[in-house]
Amino acid sequence: MFDIQEQLKKLPAEPGVYLMKDENDKIIYVGKAVSLKNRVRQYFQSSKNHSSKVKSMVKNIKSFEYIITDSELEALILECNLIKKYRPKYNVLLRDDKTYPYIKVTVNEDFPRVLKVRRVLRDKAKYFGPYTNVEAVNDTLDVIRNIYPIRTCNVDIERAIKSNMRPCLNLHIKRCVGPCTGNVSKEEYNKMIEEIILFLSGKEETLIEILKEKMNKCSMEFNFEEAALYRDKIINLQDMMQKQKIDVSTEDVNQDIIAMAYNDEEACVQSFFIRHGKIVGREHFILEGTKDSDKESILSSFVKQFYMKAEYIPKEIIIECGIEDQVVLEEWLSNIKGQKVFIRVPQKGDKKSLISMVKKNAMEYLEKFSNLNKRKYERSEGALIELAEVLGLEEPPRRIESYDISNIQGVDSIGVMVVFTNGLKDKKEYRRYKIKTVEGPNDYDSMAEIVDRRLKKGDFADLILLDGGKGQVSAVQKVFDKYGIDIPLWGMYKDDKHRTKGLICASKEIELDKTSNLYRFVASIQEEVHNYAISYHRSLRNKSLTKSSLDDIPGVGEKRKKALLSHFKSIEDIKNASVEELSKVEGLNKSVAENIYDYFRKGE
Repeated sequence: MFDIQEQLKKLPAEPGVYLMKDENDKIIYVGKAVSLKNRVRQYFQSSKNHSSKVKSMVKNIKSFEYIITDSELEALILECNLIKKYRPKYNVLLRDDKTYPYIKVTVNEDFPRVLKVRRVLRDKAKYFGPYTNVEAVNDTLDVIRNIYPIRTCNVDIERAIKSNMRPCLNLHIKRCVGPCTGNVSKEEYNKMIEEIILFLSGKEETLIEILKEKMNKCSMEFNFEEAALYRDKIINLQDMMQKQKIDVSTEDVNQDIIAMAYNDEEACVQSFFIRHGKIVGREHFILEGTKDSDKESILSSFVKQFYMKAEYIPKEIIIECGIEDQVVLEEWLSNIKGQKVFIRVPQKGDKKSLISMVKKNAMEYLEKFSNLNKRKYERSEGALIELAEVLGLEEPPRRIESYDISNIQGVDSIGVMVVFTNGLKDKKEYRRYKIKTVEGPNDYDSMAEIVDRRLKKGDFADLILLDGGKGQVSAVQKVFDKYGIDIPLWGMYKDDKHRTKGLICASKEIELDKTSNLYRFVASIQEEVHNYAISYHRSLRNKSLTKSSLDDIPGVGEKRKKALLSHFKSIEDIKNASVEELSKVEGLNKSVAENIYDYFRKGE
């Protein structure tokens, strides 16, 4: 048995990481320490100054282990890795796991390409981003490719020239200068790449001036066609500049601006990405487990978890307040980037104004997010509580099963079951049934059959809802009586316009208020089970059309089969057709028509 007090005595006064575990040996917290001995002991001393979160955690600690490191920096890196791996209950956790696109210019190639990528590699290429708006990246690439006819293929250029490989369509439509033909020099090609890099580096004005000079030179030489091309390039670039970026600094700086808003349950961190003095994107992040945590520790947790997986780290991280481990975090980020990274807390000026703007965005999003969570609760957990009250259930039904029948004029009857667990769709529990014992269009007996088959599996629901009225309820109640089962059973009936109206059982009818969350919840269940039944029935019909006796006839493939069915409407009419009638079908020659005719008369 693990003796906590004995193990506390053995803790070393060295830097490292500690892992707190519960009675099931599950890791519930990961932390780092300059001195393991001092830090871990603090948890088990007087709890007077502990937050309620720490008090709750300590109650659940049944054992711990630790890993000694050579430095505080190593401890920080290990802590980040372990939090990412185990996602412990009492750590502040970054919910989002987003990756952002970058624009890559493959200057490590003789004839570079411009690509959209998700990873930054150490391959000597140039990367621009991250961009939080994928559409903006696509628009930028479209503009670049419209202005500059650079290659988009991954062909080995030298090998293509040596083998005299046939160029692709892009050369012929003037979307590529065709370096694979050997008709363009590296110098000439790379002039385009230099201009593209100017644009992506935020020096659009410089690029536009270069293009204007070229346009004017062409005009002076009476080369008006080429001058018009330069004019169009300038217009496209100016449109892109207007649409995509916002100037926030006259300096050519790369910064991330970080601020946050938080309440009792969660925190929202907002980050603006500034590249070359312009905002190229912004993003919000939700953190969990922030209750009773202070702003400094929440922001510190965000910085660790976000930049651990970030493909790009800017030179400056502007943050709204000082954070835990700020010095060691700067050292860690500098090591990753390969040059000095600064974490700064502005007190006044433009950077302070930027922090205020970012914080305002964080507060606005958190309010929306909290309201969204509230609405989600009202439409799921809240609706379950209301449903229990309306139906007279002792407690909210955690598992609701709903059933429906589908057929077309009594043919190919099927049934389905959908499941809602804790008020949410539980699609892995959905089931589909082909009706086996009922002949003809009998929805009541069909409903009874599928519920009977379901009940034989055990593990009953807390509530069963049928898509139908009193007739379906009565049919299924007989099945319940047969097995001596007592499960709340209600039908979801509709009005004259085929819209959800209310709930009905053997002895009671409840019309629902159309403005209530309960109505929306019940209607969503009825719509889900109905749509699931229709989609299953449709898939079976499609399969029956796809597979037929026509598949065995020589010369009849998928296209001819569809043409035959479209022309004659049924297999029976095809069977009774003459060779002449069959030959009139589009795509059928006389030989195939004879094959079809002979096939259906083999047994005669």
